[in-house]
Amino acid sequence: MNAGIIIVPAVTDGDVRGKAYVHFRSWHEAYAGIVPDSYLDKLTLEKCEELAFRWREGIIVAKDGGRVVGFAGYGDAPDETASGDLPDGELFALYVLREYYGSGVGQALLAETLRLLGERRRVRLDVLEDNARAIAFYEKNGFRRSGESRVVNLGAPLTAIEMIKEL
Repeated sequence: MNAGIIIVPAVTDGDVRGKAYVHFRSWHEAYAGIVPDSYLDKLTLEKCEELAFRWREGIIVAKDGGRVVGFAGYGDAPDETASGDLPDGELFALYVLREYYGSGVGQALLAETLRLLGERRRVRLDVLEDNARAIAFYEKNGFRRSGESRVVNLGAPLTAIEMIKEL
């Protein structure tokens, strides 16, 4: 990973705006051809900023020289997935700008997320089944398909698969 990249909690308004920009750009970059264009067209930077300022808990950002280039969102999974004394952890989001693909930024965000989730027995996430790049990344990092899936409506019904990493 680039030595200038740092991973920090998203605490400043600038961090939150940067997270919103990465959310906006990465959805348009990563989901083109997976999610209908009509849905992506409605996902504006303003909507991403509104969401980012409402959801500030459990967000870390990757910064390159002060510029936010990736982020991860994490927290407790719903109680019904608990596998021990603590609820399972959940990785709600992990996005990196395309220009940083393969740079180690995603790896660093995932490693820090797992560290922050602490003593959990496992971590879960959902990923669109047509997002082969993301699935390969998570499998490379020890996540396995649980066999569970659900339909999400992102302008059309799409299948999200659950992946789990035992810690």
